[in-house]
Amino acid sequence: MSDTQPQASDYLRKILLSPVYEVAKVTPLQTLKKISDRLGNHVALKREDLQPVHSFKLRGAYNKIAGLTDEQKAKGIIAASAGNHAQGVALSGAKLKISATIVMPTTTPDIKIDAVRRMGGNVVLFGNSFDEAYAESRRLAAEHGYTLIPPYDDVDVIAGQGTIGRELLEQDTRLTHVFVQVGGGGLAAGVAVYIKQLLPNIKVIGVEAEGSACLKAAWEAGEPVNLPRVSLFADGVAVKRIGDETFRVCREYLDDVITVTNDEICAALKDIFDDTRAVAEPSGALSLAGMKKYVETTHTRGARMAAILSGANVNFHSLRYVSERCELGEKREGVLAVTIPERKGAFLEFCHILGKRMVTEFNYRYSEDKEATIFVSVRLSNGTEELLQVVADLQKSGYGVQNITDNSLAKNHVRYMVGGRPCKPVQERLFSFEFPEQPGALMRFLETLGARWNITLFHYRHHGADYGYVLCAFEMSDDDLPAFNQHLQELGYPSRDVSDDITYKMFLAPR
Repeated sequence: MSDTQPQASDYLRKILLSPVYEVAKVTPLQTLKKISDRLGNHVALKREDLQPVHSFKLRGAYNKIAGLTDEQKAKGIIAASAGNHAQGVALSGAKLKISATIVMPTTTPDIKIDAVRRMGGNVVLFGNSFDEAYAESRRLAAEHGYTLIPPYDDVDVIAGQGTIGRELLEQDTRLTHVFVQVGGGGLAAGVAVYIKQLLPNIKVIGVEAEGSACLKAAWEAGEPVNLPRVSLFADGVAVKRIGDETFRVCREYLDDVITVTNDEICAALKDIFDDTRAVAEPSGALSLAGMKKYVETTHTRGARMAAILSGANVNFHSLRYVSERCELGEKREGVLAVTIPERKGAFLEFCHILGKRMVTEFNYRYSEDKEATIFVSVRLSNGTEELLQVVADLQKSGYGVQNITDNSLAKNHVRYMVGGRPCKPVQERLFSFEFPEQPGALMRFLETLGARWNITLFHYRHHGADYGYVLCAFEMSDDDLPAFNQHLQELGYPSRDVSDDITYKMFLAPR
């Protein structure tokens, strides 16, 4: 970027004159009929998953690379990326006959590495994180004279992404709201600056994942700040610090920024599939998740809304996690812990109270003669209101009921472990641990944990998310606790004592 800040008119000119259509295509703005009916608004989806690299990133990469000098093109280009930016740079380099080197973390899925290579990119695998790969790309750029192609914080990259805003207005001039996902901010900045110059009454709203809300943090601080860590579930927007230029533009032209949970993203993924049969990546569904939350909180009706499906380079193995969490995110499933009499016919009576509602999960193990505690999930058609009615009906019939729909311990661990009580009395304390999900991370965790205290419970399951979660109980007396806490500090993993958690006491704790 130059030292002089570009004006809105500069961006407008760059967007209108962009050569991106030499390689990218105009993507359709597809009406989502099912969700339109459900939300009471006209909802349309900008299908950037239909680009040659299945992502909008091609636009910014090509716009930047096409504008390089002949000397820069001759020396070659380089980028650091674990996904969509990598493919955009590789294809742009191939189109313009420029040597393109892509530095990717060693943890990058093979499907993304192979895609970059097929497009002509020279892949260099380095480090376990994007930050390490990025540092290596800068070193190689300095050593060989390559031009570094940034993923978002660049005027030409922003302008390339802004061509989506141009297409949106050409496809529907009656839009009232546009929702744009935010990672580094290039897409949001480009779309907002274009739309606001031509139709300033259209609300342009940024959407971030709760675990990587770098724009919200910068918004509150008044300047870009570094997040201590980011969630990698929506890996396309997993950015610790928003760009300086993208933040300047977003702050000036975005109307608002909202955040959504992983469960809400999963629900939006299912919505997209139901309406289009497209399988979006989590970051691709982020804008729709934000739109749904906006409609729910503002009670907007009769508007014309557009969300951007920014990409579809999904890690297939993460779909298991999506399928498990989407119903919860849409409030179509409620999870309950219920105490029922331990006698014949008790379950049948319990189901009668539920009526015609579908039981989606039922976990139970015999534990004592008088009472049984069950873990049950119920399909809902009317969200929270219906769930509260189910709880009230069960309580009225004399059942002990705990609503654990929003209990993270229940969703991540307990539902897979119901009935796991020790065969004899034991004095134990239960801890929840988290650690970066990288190759060998679980083994390193176990080795560091040591063998001083007897482990009485252990649960781990890979969910395709950013951090691994371990639930572990240790046999110890109260006198051992100070020494154990010192050991936890030396261990270095974030942890918390969850011995008082209601789901642990009901399903796992010694009697």
